[in-house]
Amino acid sequence: MVSSIKPDWFKRRAPDPTVITKMKELMDTLKLHTVCESAHCPNQGECFARKVATFMILGDICKRNCTFCAVQHGKPLAVDTNEPEHIVAAVKKLGLRHVVITSVTRDDLSDGGANQFAEVVKGIHNYDSTISVEVLIPDFEGSISALKIVADSSPEVINHNIETVPRLYPQVRPQASYGGSLQLLKNVKNIERSLITKSGLMLGLGEEREEVIQVMKDLRDVGCDFLTIGQYLRPSSNHHEVVRYVPPAEFDEYGDIGKSMGFKGVASSPYVRSSFQADKMFADADSTDE
Repeated sequence: MVSSIKPDWFKRRAPDPTVITKMKELMDTLKLHTVCESAHCPNQGECFARKVATFMILGDICKRNCTFCAVQHGKPLAVDTNEPEHIVAAVKKLGLRHVVITSVTRDDLSDGGANQFAEVVKGIHNYDSTISVEVLIPDFEGSISALKIVADSSPEVINHNIETVPRLYPQVRPQASYGGSLQLLKNVKNIERSLITKSGLMLGLGEEREEVIQVMKDLRDVGCDFLTIGQYLRPSSNHHEVVRYVPPAEFDEYGDIGKSMGFKGVASSPYVRSSFQADKMFADADSTDE
């Protein structure tokens, strides 16, 4: 087990508590959740200061129990049918131009929550068709019909995190499938080739360099466009241990490798998370395609 003391490169100034408090008050007023808070994201102060947040729909209780994740697990509450309009209200209030929507995994729902994702995407586009929407979706237990519901709502980016190397899935994502996650990303392209796909990896869980590079190759083989790579942080002593703090130079190397493989956008550094500066990655890739 690695030391609980973070190395110098992983230390940063504590966020302004007033910024976090104001964002939390807005979310509470609209009965919304952010994955920033639920997953204990280390970037929430910086993102909230930029009026950026990743909205988490379908409640804040997950049906699965991944050993890396800080989100609560248990019996979820009923789906809030007013949630899509509350998301739109928050988008208006914050003046967002790129919106990221994720969810807890809802294996208890027949569609896995796909229709709620679609309603949120359509609600935002109906409010302002120039706002880009990125959805970070669960695997929907492999349901192509559920995936098609989301894809047909025309989000600009569909993200599904691969999270770790296949060898570590039994420890880290015991209720998920590495092959299934790759197939989901491939299926997005099969449904609509023009949709941008995205995935993310955590490092420090016990993976080897060759395994990380193979995952990157696997993602490119299914046409994945964007990639994020960041350092895993242990939410509590009950979660998977941090095996290693990966130095910034190694993150830089993975970033260079990803770009050489043909990813349209790569973000690789210790503090990167799947939706960190998602607006910038999308904008940069969009301007390159023009």
